[in-house]
Amino acid sequence: MSKTVDLARQLEKLHINNMYKNDFYWTWDKTDEELAAVFAVADALRDLRERNKSTRVFDSGLGISIFRDNSTRTRFSFASACNLLGLEEQVLDEKVSQIAHGETVRETANMVSFMADVVGIRDDMFIGEGHKYQKTFMDSLEEGYRDGILEQRPTLVNLQCDVDHPTQCMADILHVIHHFGGVENLKGKKVAMTWAYSPSYGKPLSVPQGVIGLFTRFGMDVTLAHPEGYEVMPEIEEIARKNAEATGGSFRKSNSMKEAFADADIVYPKSWAPFAAMEERTKLYQQGDKAGIDALEQRLLAQNAEHKDWACTEDMMKLTRDGKALYLHCLPADITGLSCEMGEVDNSVFDRYRVPLYKQASYKPYVIAAMIFLAKVKDPVNTLMALDAADSLRKRF
Repeated sequence: MSKTVDLARQLEKLHINNMYKNDFYWTWDKTDEELAAVFAVADALRDLRERNKSTRVFDSGLGISIFRDNSTRTRFSFASACNLLGLEEQVLDEKVSQIAHGETVRETANMVSFMADVVGIRDDMFIGEGHKYQKTFMDSLEEGYRDGILEQRPTLVNLQCDVDHPTQCMADILHVIHHFGGVENLKGKKVAMTWAYSPSYGKPLSVPQGVIGLFTRFGMDVTLAHPEGYEVMPEIEEIARKNAEATGGSFRKSNSMKEAFADADIVYPKSWAPFAAMEERTKLYQQGDKAGIDALEQRLLAQNAEHKDWACTEDMMKLTRDGKALYLHCLPADITGLSCEMGEVDNSVFDRYRVPLYKQASYKPYVIAAMIFLAKVKDPVNTLMALDAADSLRKRF
């Protein structure tokens, strides 16, 4: 029996009907079984590709990508996921579209979606705006489908918003599951999600928020550590607390990176901007206050510089479990002595973990493809079985 068939049989036992024709906004919107389904399908699709089996479940259709912030890994992961399933990606570049001339979100959404099966949106820079934009876009498509403009309603995959980065965090946890030999081995593992110094300003909060909102669902002991003044959204902290209570794990906060790293099995040192500062920046942009934005940037850079000791160094890694904690990062990392003078992680630490870091990133295309697959395929179990049984192979030269 192939790995894909085994995963399809596992999928058959899960209650996942609500995923069909639905969107993927935040991980905490999904049940435990729905998350397990994403992992199963991601692993099955990866197994099929590794065996050179065709995974094309579409023979036409578009995957529309809208990136309102820069991206490398997520941009190419979405394109790869669409291609893997037989969809063609079409990038909506707002700078060369009629959006630059005042076209409304409602009009744009319908005009680009006539033959689209999925829309992937990244909008992560402004607190209170990223998720709002995604929701407005999809509400417009719902309206267009209801009014008979669209033959079908595309599904949304959140490629990062101001609240969560579900494709990243799902890829992170799938990497962790495989690293520790199964989801059953995660309970009791100690996770340090910590702020780290960066010479740049304004990094989104969605990765640390996504990590504490997801990792606490697996019975792990999660610590969110940061200097005073670098808080994340309080409502996401509350989600993490409730998750930990439900799974027998724990969620705690600390203002000490060393305390968080002590005996940690997993460390995730990553810079982010203070929640209050991100709220302030959003208001300044809405007001068109460029001078205020520049002043805020200088203030935050100076604030960051007060905490250069918050870095993933060799000495810090020695504090972890046997000095060998799994190091995670969403990339790109600010690497001391390589990409910057001082940053989030020592070059020697990063280089030692380069291969597992790249493996961590490699799960994202399959996670995204699994999200699309489960939203668009009515019978995912039999579809996986059919892909496994088919003689059609990918053409490879």
